[in-house]
Amino acid sequence: FFLSNFYPINVCYEGLIYKSAEAAFQAAKTLDNDTRIAFTKFNASIAKKEGRKIPLRKDWEEIKFKVMYDIVKDKFSRNKNIKSLLIQTENEYLQEENTWGDRIWGTCNGYGQNMLGHILMQIRNELK
Repeated sequence: FFLSNFYPINVCYEGLIYKSAEAAFQAAKTLDNDTRIAFTKFNASIAKKEGRKIPLRKDWEEIKFKVMYDIVKDKFSRNKNIKSLLIQTENEYLQEENTWGDRIWGTCNGYGQNMLGHILMQIRNELK
């Protein structure tokens, strides 16, 4: 569960502290600072729901993978207990398997890019 972006743990993105990686990621979809501040108060589920309602910044498709990397890197760098747990996965292949059809960040029915899994494995290697 600690690998999930829904895991409730503080992360910092561009100077703001969020309650989860998911909240930080959803907030990053906008450049409006007031909206981003509002996301600092949301748990992951509410952040995901609210993130569907905000207009995307124009460069979102170009930067979303870098944003996810930065947020997940902070999550594991900032929190030593889960950093240790991530490193303990050693060389395991990490896959974000899901049933809701996300084939970008994870895989569904064995198909998908598994970008979150690849980011987690890259960060694990960097933190060793």
